[in-house]
Amino acid sequence: MPTLTLEHLRRQAVHVTTQAPRTLARAIAQIEFIQSDPIRSPARAQDLILRHRVADYRAGDLERRYSSLAVEEDFLYAYGFVPRRVRKLLYPRFDRNRPGSPFVPTGLAADVLAFVSERGPTHPAVLATQFGRERAINGWGGFSTASTRVLQQLHYHGLLRVQRRERGVRIYEAAPADEESIDPARRLRELILLVTRVLAPVPEATLRAVFSRFAHIAPQSRSRIGAIEQLLTAGRLEAGVVDGVKYFWPADGLARLTDAPREVRFLAPFDPIVWDRRRFEHLWGWAYRFEAYVPERNRRRGYYAMPLLWMDRVIGWVNCTGTDERLQVRPGFVAGKPRERDFRQAFDNEVARMEQFLSPVRKGPRLSAF
Repeated sequence: MPTLTLEHLRRQAVHVTTQAPRTLARAIAQIEFIQSDPIRSPARAQDLILRHRVADYRAGDLERRYSSLAVEEDFLYAYGFVPRRVRKLLYPRFDRNRPGSPFVPTGLAADVLAFVSERGPTHPAVLATQFGRERAINGWGGFSTASTRVLQQLHYHGLLRVQRRERGVRIYEAAPADEESIDPARRLRELILLVTRVLAPVPEATLRAVFSRFAHIAPQSRSRIGAIEQLLTAGRLEAGVVDGVKYFWPADGLARLTDAPREVRFLAPFDPIVWDRRRFEHLWGWAYRFEAYVPERNRRRGYYAMPLLWMDRVIGWVNCTGTDERLQVRPGFVAGKPRERDFRQAFDNEVARMEQFLSPVRKGPRLSAF
């Protein structure tokens, strides 16, 4: 196994964020998964992730341009956006109630599928009018109409796709038939590699936990046993150990890096750098928690605290809030504000980038953070 250091792992983890920005289409193709979240504080997670990786990106660009891009909303290890080419790895997803059997819609699901297939792009409100407003528990533990819940089920099984969004609401249409059938074992291996590329370098425990979420792809355990080890043996994955923690990354996937840029970045709570809380704590020595769903009295860092990256160190967090046309950025630090003379300018530069990113809705002067 290669000899690694914690510093090396940190730099590798932030490398993708500090690369030169590119076009939106190229960023989606290279990042391969952008997690989605509906909270806007100050923008949705997918936009906060893309703003570091796309030149001149503005909040909402992904939604505005979605229909013209080779991208799909779908579920990988979380819900988000993937390049369209990834779709063939995700389907078919087998029926959770009948392991090993393909999902076959019946009852309301069959009726909704037939309706959308005939009608074309359909807003959930149209279905509620057509099929009634009976409520069902949704994936967040709240309530949606039963027809909306069925839309999500049909989407999960690849029978519907998201055609676009209107004011954040998914508009569904029938999904095209898959032209290529891929062996489930191969699909599993390719998905493992994809997740490893997204989260590299990724701890073994995290990769195996994500891998367990793909059970619906190959319900027979024989297809799943040893898949990671097969990729290591084939030379498609590599591994190393730091502080007793085993990490994986794609073969030849560790870049030769120089010193990290002296820049500040405000990271989304679901940015690939941040997503794995286990790795985050190992690399940067403190525990980050997403507290939007925590009662206010129990929050330590704020409703939507975003990790603050300085060079290759995550040294604290910021909360970005706005009233009318004014953006306010409140920082917090794990071990005090950095003493480097250029930190203040780097911080102000990142605030300016955030203002530009939000410019369609916020154009006023910011309130000083210090």
